[in-house]
Amino acid sequence: MIVRPFSGTLYRIHSPRWAHQPTSGAGAAQHGGRANRPGVEALYLATDVETALAEFQQASPILAPGTIVSYGISLERIADFSGGFDAAHWHPIWEDFFCDWRKLALHNIEPPSWVASDKALAEGMQGILFPSAARNGGVNLVVYTGQVGPNDALTVIDPNGDLPKDQSSWKNVI
Repeated sequence: MIVRPFSGTLYRIHSPRWAHQPTSGAGAAQHGGRANRPGVEALYLATDVETALAEFQQASPILAPGTIVSYGISLERIADFSGGFDAAHWHPIWEDFFCDWRKLALHNIEPPSWVASDKALAEGMQGILFPSAARNGGVNLVVYTGQVGPNDALTVIDPNGDLPKDQSSWKNVI
């Protein structure tokens, strides 16, 4: 496994309804994601805005409203899988990281990407940097929010305080 620190500015497009919790990994914990099984909180971010948009559009062919959020990230230990599988550095389970995890989970088959992420977590990783399946050339970072420590940073960049503080603005939506 290639392990290194990571820092930089990353992006995510949130549904406006949930933009008041931009650092929560609870949504991914409900159903799982490519690199987290249900119950594991994870925040999926992109290294560029175009990839963030492509990832957001996966949920629907019609572009729904979205709120782009920027993050300042500094983590001590991430698994850098951005170069893809290389047998010299990665356990064989990582070769199937880009499996159709949704289809497998739907049929009660454990996705190999969940097993790979379990291995990363067991080795103390705070996240995994990996190529985007939604945008050729794009790169994502999944951050395991429960692994972020006191020497790390997961900061929302919102200098004007524009993000909502709670869901109260949605109470009167028709």
